[in-house]
Amino acid sequence: MERLHVNVLRGLIHRLRQGESQRAVARDLGLSRLTVGKYAAQARAAGYLDATAPVPEPRTLATVLGRTTELPRQPSSVQPHQSVVEALLGQGVELMTIFDRLRQDHGYAGSYSSVRRFVHQLQPPETRVTVRVHTAPGEEAQVDFGAAGQFVDPRTGRARPAYVFVLTLSYSRHQYAELVFDQKIATWIACHRAAFESFGGAPRRIVADNLKAAVLVAALHDPVLGEAYRRLAQHYGFVISPTRPATPQHKGKVENGVHFVTRSFLAGQQFADLRIANAALRHWVAERAGTRDHGTTHRLRWRCSPTRNGPTSCHCQGSRST
Repeated sequence: MERLHVNVLRGLIHRLRQGESQRAVARDLGLSRLTVGKYAAQARAAGYLDATAPVPEPRTLATVLGRTTELPRQPSSVQPHQSVVEALLGQGVELMTIFDRLRQDHGYAGSYSSVRRFVHQLQPPETRVTVRVHTAPGEEAQVDFGAAGQFVDPRTGRARPAYVFVLTLSYSRHQYAELVFDQKIATWIACHRAAFESFGGAPRRIVADNLKAAVLVAALHDPVLGEAYRRLAQHYGFVISPTRPATPQHKGKVENGVHFVTRSFLAGQQFADLRIANAALRHWVAERAGTRDHGTTHRLRWRCSPTRNGPTSCHCQGSRST
């Protein structure tokens, strides 16, 4: 059986105590399932998987389950790029984007799993428990704004705060994203229309429960401010849902969407102005974000051609024709 460093062993036991499957533990720690299974059996026999008991001290684990004196048996292929990886991590860049940047900018020829293992050694991942809410194609989209930092306004040549609008289709996780300079109602509505044109249709329900801009929160409830948004909903035939009912804990797909855009597209990038950034963002959504494998459906987020299949048959896209 492969002998593990005591810190890896403690992480393995912690994850098993949190209810993670052996498959998930093996994937995240870069171990074989056979190794995880054998250590899990030993830990269970020793009573270490009892979540009510404290995690054993390293010396105890080393004595009972054994350990090696060093972490990897061979140097990681990512080791020569450690300073680059640490700099990107410091900027909040996501794992997949780190992998992309290493390949594109530094000639890295290794695998994504090697990068993941290396990053997890530098920053062990936290275990989070979420409740996933599954929806049918075309049923729902989630929408929000997120801060995007300073961008140069091409009209004035001056830098000013910008925001990223993200509308995420809940079934496919495909997104429309756009950088804007304000969170006004007119901008909010214009971004919706651009998103529907991009998808070739509109969902049946739009959930907007993560909003922080006061004017947009008021627009969902105030009869005067909200009139324009309600007319938009009636025109496109969708229902506005400020909060999803009976789901106090759910996995916010749009929150993850804003997070993904800011940490995978914007982090570590510099653009001359907002117009150039939006052109790059559109290309990134279509060529990079939209070609990721969906963790639930195992389809590409953006794979259908509306001119060939028509939006109503585009189940992976998850929108209805208008």
